[in-house]
Amino acid sequence: MNIIVNATVKAPIEMVWASYTQPEDIKQWNAASDDWHTTVSHVDLRVGGIFSSRMEAKDGSFGFDFSGTYTKIVLHELIEYAFGDRTASIQFTPSIEGVNVRISFTPESEHSIEQQREGWQAILTRFAKHVESKIP
Repeated sequence: MNIIVNATVKAPIEMVWASYTQPEDIKQWNAASDDWHTTVSHVDLRVGGIFSSRMEAKDGSFGFDFSGTYTKIVLHELIEYAFGDRTASIQFTPSIEGVNVRISFTPESEHSIEQQREGWQAILTRFAKHVESKIP
């Protein structure tokens, strides 16, 4: 069973895609709450390419690296990757309202399904707000 989170981003697909895949943007939105941040991000956006982000509590009490390997990329449509023994898929679907971003991922066993859904949804919601804040 995969966990699925969604958000509609009121911006052009090119801006949504770039904001999801550019390290400087990722550092701005990749956190589930205001007391966390991403300090380093690296993206090699190609099949077989590696991505990594360093996520840390702002008070310095905890941090971890999130990394994986891209397994499929369709420009402005789809990103798939593997991280450890898990996988994730991000679909970008333009609509009248903007771009629907749908993330489907394999859960881990340490946290509850609901905790994982809430965390990933919070990050996706921050992503949407970040992109929309860039619109002139």
